[in-house]
Amino acid sequence: MTTLWGSKKKDDDDIDDVLHVNGGEGSDHMARESEDGPRPRSARASREPNERDRLLPRNPRPPHGDGYLDPDDPAVSPYNLWTVRALRALSVVFLAITFIWWVLLLVSIFVSPPGLSTRGSGFFDFAYTTLTAGMLLNSLLFFSAPSLAMRVSQGVIGLIIVVDLLIIVSVARIRGEEGPPGIASVVWAVFISGWCVLTDRVVAWGKKEEEERLTGRPETRRTVREWLAVITATTILSIYIAITILMTCTLILRSRDASLEMDGERYFVDGDKYAVHMACVGNSTTSATGKKSPTVLLEAAEDPSEFDFEHWLYNAYENGTIDKYCYWDRPGYAWSDNAPSPHSAGMSADNLAEALALAGEEGPWILVSAGYGSIVSRIFSARHFRDVVGIMLVDPLHEDLLHRIASPMRGFILWGWGVISPLGIQRITGALFGGRSREDRVYGNDAYQGGKYIKAQLQENLVADSLTHSEVSTARTVQGVKTPLVVVSSGISCRKDEDWKRKQEDLTKITDNLVSWDIVNKAPHYIWQTYDGRQIMEKRLGELVKSGKKA
Repeated sequence: MTTLWGSKKKDDDDIDDVLHVNGGEGSDHMARESEDGPRPRSARASREPNERDRLLPRNPRPPHGDGYLDPDDPAVSPYNLWTVRALRALSVVFLAITFIWWVLLLVSIFVSPPGLSTRGSGFFDFAYTTLTAGMLLNSLLFFSAPSLAMRVSQGVIGLIIVVDLLIIVSVARIRGEEGPPGIASVVWAVFISGWCVLTDRVVAWGKKEEEERLTGRPETRRTVREWLAVITATTILSIYIAITILMTCTLILRSRDASLEMDGERYFVDGDKYAVHMACVGNSTTSATGKKSPTVLLEAAEDPSEFDFEHWLYNAYENGTIDKYCYWDRPGYAWSDNAPSPHSAGMSADNLAEALALAGEEGPWILVSAGYGSIVSRIFSARHFRDVVGIMLVDPLHEDLLHRIASPMRGFILWGWGVISPLGIQRITGALFGGRSREDRVYGNDAYQGGKYIKAQLQENLVADSLTHSEVSTARTVQGVKTPLVVVSSGISCRKDEDWKRKQEDLTKITDNLVSWDIVNKAPHYIWQTYDGRQIMEKRLGELVKSGKKA
């Protein structure tokens, strides 16, 4: 460009062209021009770029002429505000606290630390803590991309959990089962949901403030990356909303099941830590010689006694075969609370003895048990052999086969079902579309879906081949040899499994007074579900009652 004074001066655009074309060599060219004199413009413009030239200029893009930064500049960030940074740091601290609590609850499922044992399954407080950790992780991962959708979703989660909290504290049975750890987990979840809403709102405010300060106006558009973050976070929170709704429905079913009336009473055992259910039917009679008729003590197999095992015994009572019988639910079954972990068969036998004492029931006893319950009955018999005048084992489980229920894979599967049990998908669909009743969920066909039942099965699995095996082995040594014994075995089980048949035969030798060993043809493991099985069982029970009256 020619100035008014007749001299030539490079225009700024020409200098930029030279720097752009020559890249790093721009300063060298300028030096050579000053030494050798200016080159013709056509020579400078005609030079072609080569592989040594830069693709981008060295200097970053200059700020706008008005002094504001570009909206995409990394310096435009809500993290410039100490309030936002402090909220993020506190969120990390809350996540660490939640993780520690989550680990403690996980451990308490297998080994209950002092003060963390509950009368319920322990899976609900674990689920709420997992949900809390998920909300915090979601908030931290997408901390710099706040959105109204995220705040609304987090608020909905908080409101649903508040409803859950009201249900838990208002229903006495659920409040007792969840205990302080469960209530604390729900309260913490409510607090964290509100905290996530607060942090998202503050970050949105900080982002707007920094954009106005550094760019001159709040940004209304979002980058593709921000949109992906918002969509991902909202999708995750939508899944959390579905989870909380399912948990609320499960709590509603639990509150309805808690109103189901039961026969008998619940007795607090083991230092009032938990309660077990027991009921007795009939009255004992006394003969002219002053001998009291024996009471039949029923121990169920792998299901609650009320499911169907008690029914055939009630028929025997109606037929006059027996005068009185009592049945109970092991910890975690039907109306009984869960016991702290670990819990063995010997501990269940002690619970039974304590409940009988609290109920004022006295022997003599005839023990009738099936499946895994036969392990509990044998331990009870060995510890109270003076009061036991007869034992009847219905397709019993041998101590050498306890390893079958103690397999690690079975334990892991039970734990997995327990973790998802608070969702109650099967129970909810059964109640809505399958016509399932409270009886089905408490002690019937759907009892296996409940967290308490799963916890009881998991406890049996954890110690079956250790504590329980040791207890029943000792019981066999202590068992009174003169006690009358009846063994009734499943024909189907004996034909399918040779080991099972051999162990059934071995169980006929736990005393020296075998009354009878019957193998019921075409009968399953639950022998009493067939007519022939019920007939044989009632017949052999009558023989034990007669021998018990003579004892």
